[in-house]
Amino acid sequence: MAQSLAKEFTKGLWAELPPFRLVLGLCPVLAVTKTVENGLGMGIATTFVLVFSNLLVSLLRNVIPSKVRIACYIVIIATFVTIVEFLAQAFAYPLFLALGIFIPLIVVNCVVLGRAEAFASKNNPVMAIADGLGIGIGFTLSLASIGLVREFLGSGTITIWGGTPVFDMTSVFANFQPFSFMVEAPGAFVALGLMLAVMNLIPSK
Repeated sequence: MAQSLAKEFTKGLWAELPPFRLVLGLCPVLAVTKTVENGLGMGIATTFVLVFSNLLVSLLRNVIPSKVRIACYIVIIATFVTIVEFLAQAFAYPLFLALGIFIPLIVVNCVVLGRAEAFASKNNPVMAIADGLGIGIGFTLSLASIGLVREFLGSGTITIWGGTPVFDMTSVFANFQPFSFMVEAPGAFVALGLMLAVMNLIPSK
């Protein structure tokens, strides 16, 4: 049992890393990774929704009629997305403003719906939680890593929480000129493409 749990958890950290291995959930990857903070915020929100929607889908897997299962999964996911949205407004309002419409769009994130359909609906609650947590953490780390590349090259800073940079290149090199291209929309595609290329050179197992 412990070995199976470990396998389901760790697969999301490397073998089934959503943006780089499964190439899923690319909309937030491209849209909200101007900073590490935004990437972490979106990743944590998605992880919360993944874990709890997986849990509820697994608990109800023998109750939900197969003909309406997708609609039911969407209702479940939307419920937890609403909770995340309210929590963000209450406790992290600047981040909520920065993420904008992409928090509600977690409802249609194919990573979340895909895990509900492909895994949670076929496995027990403990395994479903392990799957959701692993995939969620992997997704969070992916967003944060892309945000790190884009923010560092595009702004010369690294911002983890609270809007205040924990590192600023101008404090080290006064004449540093950031590649502002990297924090624009085309820069997101370039960063993702380069990181995908690197990941493809590394075996998934």
